[in-house]
Amino acid sequence: MKLLTCLFALALAASSVRAQDPSSKPPLPYIRTSAEATVSAKPDRAKVNIGVTTQAPAAQAAAAENAKELDAVIRQIRSALGSAVELKTTGYSVTPNFRYKQGAPPAIAGYTATNNLEVTLNDLTHVGKLIDAATQSGANMVQGLQFTLKDESAVQAQALREAALKARSKAEALAQALGLKITRVISVEESGASIIRPMAGPMMARAEGAPTPVESGTIEVHGNVTLTVEVAP
Repeated sequence: MKLLTCLFALALAASSVRAQDPSSKPPLPYIRTSAEATVSAKPDRAKVNIGVTTQAPAAQAAAAENAKELDAVIRQIRSALGSAVELKTTGYSVTPNFRYKQGAPPAIAGYTATNNLEVTLNDLTHVGKLIDAATQSGANMVQGLQFTLKDESAVQAQALREAALKARSKAEALAQALGLKITRVISVEESGASIIRPMAGPMMARAEGAPTPVESGTIEVHGNVTLTVEVAP
């Protein structure tokens, strides 16, 4: 017991010596600020999902009819826009349609075949033309129209740069108000750049012979930065 008491007293003494050691430095004063910046950009790419759904009593017949109609859609899109579009299959299915009757097990009443394409356009003036070419040639699903940027990283970097400059300006204002000056940057943290992309709403009815109207709007990129700087008199 005496040994434990002695060890405890030595530990307290060592702690007291460290606390009174004139060579030990107090924590450096710092200022931490946060800032957000928003950069707007006009989209230069559009993506839209176009699909064909067909039904038939037999699975093979539904699939064959679907292939025929989708081929017509693709040929019409290629004819109208040529190499200006990129086509990619994003989904294909053939599923049974069930008929339900009370007191009896479900019975297959036919089959539904669905084939979806993702169409990418780099010329936004052709979006309405694309939709018209697809629907006029047999596409019965047009959805998910989205406007994007070919190079989102450049706009993200710009938003973060502007946020960092704002955070630095706030830190300098605080330091000046307190009669201090910034001596160095301790840390910089970025919480990412969020992107708000415009989505097309329901298509308006168009006059006979007029192209489907489409407005791309703007893309907003938000950058957030937290800055910690050391200050001194």
